[in-house]
Amino acid sequence: MNIKKQFIKYVSLNIFAMVGLSCYILADSYFIAKSQGADGLTALNLVLPIYNLIFAIGSMIGTGSAIRYTIAKLKNFKNADDYIFNSVFFTVITGLIFAISGNLFTEEILTLLGADSVILNTGISYTRIFMSFSPFFMLNYVINAYVRNDNAPNIAMTATLISSLFNIVFDYIFMFPLKMGMNGAALATGISPIVGISICLVHLLSDKSNVKIKFCIPSLKKLFVSCQVGFSAFVAEISSGIITMTFNFLILKLAGNTGVASYGIVANIALVATAFSNGIAQGSQPLISKSFGNRNMCEVNWLCRMSLAVSFIIATVIYIFLAVSAVYITDFFNSEGNELLASYSVTGIRLYFIGILFSGLNIVGSSFLSAVENARTAFIISVLRGFVMILFFAFLLSALFGMNGLWLAYATAEFFTSAVMFYFMYSKKA
Repeated sequence: MNIKKQFIKYVSLNIFAMVGLSCYILADSYFIAKSQGADGLTALNLVLPIYNLIFAIGSMIGTGSAIRYTIAKLKNFKNADDYIFNSVFFTVITGLIFAISGNLFTEEILTLLGADSVILNTGISYTRIFMSFSPFFMLNYVINAYVRNDNAPNIAMTATLISSLFNIVFDYIFMFPLKMGMNGAALATGISPIVGISICLVHLLSDKSNVKIKFCIPSLKKLFVSCQVGFSAFVAEISSGIITMTFNFLILKLAGNTGVASYGIVANIALVATAFSNGIAQGSQPLISKSFGNRNMCEVNWLCRMSLAVSFIIATVIYIFLAVSAVYITDFFNSEGNELLASYSVTGIRLYFIGILFSGLNIVGSSFLSAVENARTAFIISVLRGFVMILFFAFLLSALFGMNGLWLAYATAEFFTSAVMFYFMYSKKA
């Protein structure tokens, strides 16, 4: 009963946290659509892959080092506490590289992502501002992961929800009463992780924390072994960016800026939809790591089965809701009443989101494999779903069936990845 209660607590809290985190991007999309129309949505969607890359690296370092820390602590390794300082050090360095690059090469980055002259005018200052906060975006993932693994999922959830609420409220304040437009949206988004970090640090610096932040000589070896087990978390984030960037380029050829705007609606809803699976994966990961460290394989297997089952049930409910409500969801973002935008978006929602039935299984499954230190298999699954399958089917199906084929590429890629994952998990090769 104890592990069941812990599972319910950790998973529910992390689902709330991840949904809250993704909701601020939805709020960004809504307010930008109101303020800037379809051009604003297009600009936001073109830069989403940058967000995904920043989040992915932070998630990889944070989740991976927290897993290594938890298992090292259970095995009484004397240098277990070195993992947190090491992860913070390399996260800040990486974040500064993003911040500097985002300010020096803004126009080149946006052009590379497919922006034309109209979208450049809309998105340059927005991109400069949010990329300046890259160290905080990444550090937020690291600090939150350690709080979660320190038996404080409620604090991690609170930090995430409050920072997201801050972002939503100040999105509105900066964009409308203060009339800052997209710059205001970028500023609100950039400040929000600082709020989350501050809340988490209250716990980590208190007497209740078992994690001790102390100076150590930075170790590339510790960074590498952390990234090994954190790679599935990286791909869970970066796959959205890869998918978004690939779809943006293909849609620009098939349907122009209006098509990209419609995909912006779909992609932002997808962040919320997959947040449930990410929440299950992140919630079960500390429990699986601890059970695995204690060599309690009965608990490990139970947690795996339960995580997969809950993910599939939730994904099914989400898909039914989205398919039925597609018209109303599209109208919510379509402030200009663009009929072409509405047509693309409704069809896109109903076809694209078939994929969440399988993506949830892949996210949870690869997280499980990382939590039990099966980095090789987790790496294979992560690469398949994040790069290989989606790129192959996006190009193939869009060439064969146009926009409808492109919408179905995500579901097809996730389905075949699931088949490979279950083969590995239930064979002697896992």
